[in-house]
Amino acid sequence: MNRSRRLPPRFWAEVVLASITAVLTVVTVISREWIEALTGWDPDNGSGALEWVIVIGLAVATISLSLLARTEWRRGLGRGSHGIQHQ
Repeated sequence: MNRSRRLPPRFWAEVVLASITAVLTVVTVISREWIEALTGWDPDNGSGALEWVIVIGLAVATISLSLLARTEWRRGLGRGSHGIQHQ
């Protein structure tokens, strides 16, 4: 049976932000110099330490946002088109 599902804007915001942070994580792992190329700022004098902190932070943000979106998705499974809980 196909259930109609209304997901709140919060779900979509979490999905979009998780996607953006995931892409930035991959880009930063592949090419750590993109930050310096974009901004011209090199706070770690080429050591790469700041980039690894950024990768870790982006990865944590991606995982957190994905889990939040999953929670919203699961809430949406139990609701009909009018947001009423079905049991």
